Amino acid sequence: MTISPELTRLDLPDLPPVSGHLDARNVSAWFGGHKVLDRVSLTMPAGQVTALIGPSGCGKSTFLRTLNRMHELVPAASLAGEVLLDGEDIYHPARRLTDARRQIGMVFQKPNPFPAMSIYDNVLAGLRLTGVRADRRSKDDLVEECLIKAGLWKEVHARLRQPGGALSGGQQQRLCIARSLAIRPRVLLMDEPCSALDPTSTRRIEETIAELASEVTIVIVTHNMQQAARVSQRCAFFLAEQGVPGVIVEHGPTDAMFSHPQDSRTADYVHGRFG
Repeated sequence: MTISPELTRLDLPDLPPVSGHLDARNVSAWFGGHKVLDRVSLTMPAGQVTALIGPSGCGKSTFLRTLNRMHELVPAASLAGEVLLDGEDIYHPARRLTDARRQIGMVFQKPNPFPAMSIYDNVLAGLRLTGVRADRRSKDDLVEECLIKAGLWKEVHARLRQPGGALSGGQQQRLCIARSLAIRPRVLLMDEPCSALDPTSTRRIEETIAELASEVTIVIVTHNMQQAARVSQRCAFFLAEQGVPGVIVEHGPTDAMFSHPQDSRTADYVHGRFG
């Protein structure tokens, strides 16, 4: 990836984030000879939160990982179809992997800060990996901005040089969000970011998602139907039945999916009758 001059000057923290429009078209995925997704198509509009719901094993997390080319890191994994960010296929041979990962960030189910690295350096870790340079003042401003957006600044501003691994689980997850935001992603993928957290931390993460949605497109996998209803504007219900690869049964506005689902399987799932 070529780093533009604008990204190496002192004005990095002032660059406005631009959310991206994401389209998956006929995405199929395999692990070796085992097909786990079958021709999944989904539009994830810019500046909105799209929730992926469905029981375990239906391909939600695999689909999420196809959206920033993480699926291909798995040995023997393969993929067919297209993933378009503002109309450009991230899998096109001319597109570099690092470019896709910079524009489409990821927050995992288990918080994964660098434990021995300071809170300050954790936020900036992505800049080092992508070769972005800035002076000390710019770095200070960026760390503050990203921690504020992640809802963590007030709690840690007096101990930025302490290890990130010393934070609580919920704080570590918000630190990971701040780290992802520092490289100015246009899309942020979240794989069950609250599943290991207590209710208070979950509420704070959800508040952060709501605040970020106007700046970055968010796609979140969640098993919590109440959470999907609270945080998302659009929803997609995945299902894999009797050994059949995962498919999207139904997708659309979240309110409609929960109040007037078109498929009986969707109604059964969102109302807790299975899964």
